[in-house]
This record gives sequence, structure tokens and C-alpha cells, in this order.
Amino acid sequence: MINGVVGGNTRRKLDPKEFRGFSIADAIAPLVFVNGADGTESKAPQVFTLIHELAHIWAGDSGISSADIEARQGEQAELWANQVAAEVLVPADDLRKAWRGADLDELSRLRRTFSVSTLVILNRAFNAGLLEWSDYQQRYGAEMERIGAQTQDGGAGGGNFYKVQPYKVSRKLVRGRGG
Repeated sequence: MINGVVGGNTRRKLDPKEFRGFSIADAIAPLVFVNGADGTESKAPQVFTLIHELAHIWAGDSGISSADIEARQGEQAELWANQVAAEVLVPADDLRKAWRGADLDELSRLRRTFSVSTLVILNRAFNAGLLEWSDYQQRYGAEMERIGAQTQDGGAGGGNFYKVQPYKVSRKLVRGRGG
């Protein structure tokens, strides 16, 4: 499931800072929910969260994800799910072959190559031994500031809820038979 608002209320957006997704492990009907409000600039954060939450399902765990890929310590299940998602999306061997450095142009190139965020690229570079911890922290902080500035400059966006809603829910289904 994916949604970025509470119920159908477009004024009550889900805050990605509160959670990025969650999973409910169940033998009959496992569930993965991805916060659709996460990643206004691209779908990359949502894809990372989807794989992260699938890793929880594979392990038989349920949980809520803040997906703090910068963390070095924390709950083992969260760290493991982050590692799984990162390896699925950016295999370390592939990154080592494609790596040419960590300047902004290079991070953007790798982001497009692997279809993930620049933050995931930085994390994978650190885990692959391509960046030292202090360099990683500095670059990660700078990248967070850059992304934050872009998000603030991006504007509200969106469309007319009432014009789009009939296409989200089938008109025939809403009216019932013969309608």
C-alpha cells in the first residue's frame, strides 16, 4: 500500500520525518505500507522503503521504519533491513566498478545509474570502503542541507483532488450495479 495523506484528507499529509513505512508480518496476509509523501523530488526514497519493509517481511518481522540510513547503531532489525535494501538497489561490487568520486556531479550520476537517492549512494560508498566515516558524515550532512533547500524551494505542487478522485476509485464501483 502507498498513501501520502491521512484517509482522503489532502490537508493532512503524512510526515516522512515521523515514518517512511511499516510492515506487518503475517503468514496469511503480510502488509507493507509506504509513505507516499516521502520523496517529493523522486520515487527513490519510496523504492528504498519498499525494499526495506520487504526485508522485514522476509525476516518475519513487523515494524515502523524511519529509515535513517546514516545511523551506525540502532535496532539490529532496522540496520539489517537497511543493509538488505541498499545491497538490492546498489550492489557493492557494481558501485565499486562505477565509482569515480563523491563530488556532487558524480553523486548525481550514480543516483541516476542506480535509481536511488544521493544519500543511499553515500551510505553505500561508506559501507563499500570508498569513504572514511568522517568524510561520509560531512558529505551526508551537506547533502541533507542541499536536499532540504531544494524541497523548500519546490513549491506546493499537486493537483485538484476532486478532479482526480474519480480516477482513483472506479465510478462504476462507487455507484454500484447498473449505475
